[in-house]
Amino acid sequence: MWKGFLSKLPRKNSSSGRGDLDSGQCSNGTANGNPIQRTSSCVSIPSARSTSTIKRMSSAIFPSSVVAGIEPLVSFKDVPNSEKQNLFVSKLNLCCAVFDFSDPNKSSAEKDIKRQTLLDLIDFVDSSNSRFSEAVIAASARMFAVNLFRVFPPNYRSGSGGGEGDEEEPMFEPAWCHLQLVYELLLKFIGASSLDAKVGKKYFDHSFIVKLLNLLDSEDPRERDCLKTILHRIYGKFMVHRPFIRKAVSNIFYHFMFETDRHNGIAELLEVFGSVISGFALPLKEEHKIFLWRVLVPLHKPKSVGVYLQQLTYCVTQFIEKDPKLASSVIIGLLRYWPITNSQKEVMFLSEIEEILEATSMAEFQKCMVPLFKRIAHCIKSSHFQVAERALFIWNNNAIITLITQNRQKIMPIIVPALEHNSQNHWNQAVLNLTANVKKMFSEMDEELFSACLIKYKEDEERQGSLESKRMLTWERLESAAAFQPVTGHTAVLVGRQPSANLIATLI
Repeated sequence: MWKGFLSKLPRKNSSSGRGDLDSGQCSNGTANGNPIQRTSSCVSIPSARSTSTIKRMSSAIFPSSVVAGIEPLVSFKDVPNSEKQNLFVSKLNLCCAVFDFSDPNKSSAEKDIKRQTLLDLIDFVDSSNSRFSEAVIAASARMFAVNLFRVFPPNYRSGSGGGEGDEEEPMFEPAWCHLQLVYELLLKFIGASSLDAKVGKKYFDHSFIVKLLNLLDSEDPRERDCLKTILHRIYGKFMVHRPFIRKAVSNIFYHFMFETDRHNGIAELLEVFGSVISGFALPLKEEHKIFLWRVLVPLHKPKSVGVYLQQLTYCVTQFIEKDPKLASSVIIGLLRYWPITNSQKEVMFLSEIEEILEATSMAEFQKCMVPLFKRIAHCIKSSHFQVAERALFIWNNNAIITLITQNRQKIMPIIVPALEHNSQNHWNQAVLNLTANVKKMFSEMDEELFSACLIKYKEDEERQGSLESKRMLTWERLESAAAFQPVTGHTAVLVGRQPSANLIATLI
């Protein structure tokens, strides 16, 4: 029977626009801005023979809408224009059948028919000039929901430490050869001028958006990349949904930060919001500032911040470029979440601080420079050479040097003691060389102030040594006094490093 069905299926010759079905990836779709890369066929999905190089995730749990078979429909070119939208709905209903891809050989003919039908639908959306009817929009939303919205298997993988070297091998969705076409169709459908946003918003509603956002937790990076583009397109198309999308994404961030500490799509969500923030009107609404303080700044706390730090930094700097008065509050917020015991995160924070300082005005810099450079001084003295080295690299930035020069009376007394401490005690030669360079820079900047800071540092060191000597002498006197006191009952005994013979005899 399936041979009869397959013989009726419309075929495209190699010279047609669908030649890539057998030859490889589709183009980037420059006419429609389509970034989804299409694989050539279901065979390109990793098979059991390639598990040594690429892991495959178990197929997600789809809705129970699998049918026994699909009868192929006629081609769009074989029906009059007045019937094309009806045929479009029929093909959409046909594509609501979902197949099991855990076995690549199961229902292979039916899968190929559905794939060809999806390609036909994409071609129709690409070439359609007439406005989509409400029936078409409703059927499309249903088909997208049936194919895309699913429950992911439990994640048994260990939590990521957040470092660049801690990235685990990605896991790929076996059904991707169909899913990518559904995503491509969704992207083109949302972006099509034939879609009336006033009608579409009823079907691409809050429930649809929430379920789409939940898919960003997919293990498959290809799926997350498609969703990122589609989410941005939905945000631009349906203005009425924008506040809800911002709130829903904020809730995902809150859930990640304060409950689960794991989510696969944080980087993609931040990438979308980077472009959203750049489009905020001035002056910034209070809602947007709250998003910065309650979401973006606390996102620096999780262990996995290294996975999405680049996108997070971009979002933060976009806010500062929009409103420079936010710089000091952002820097104070970063100091609040500073990773005292995690050297790798500390290096990341120092890099972000440098980017933020480049966009910081003098007035905002002066509000936070004292606590900031106290923290930088601690980093300069760090025994971890990468932390000390990254902190000293800040003096290679001309914009920051300008800020420091104009506020040297406050900054030099904080930094010079740390530099002198490094010169005398640090073990790493690269750090010693950078320390010498910064000291030379300070000396050339204001030799008199630099010399005064050095003198004060030496006086403080002598005073500290004197206090340490007095402290040790006091403890020795206490030990001697305790050695001659009789021990009775449960009296506490002070024992020195080398207890005297009299004290040992007393204890015995």
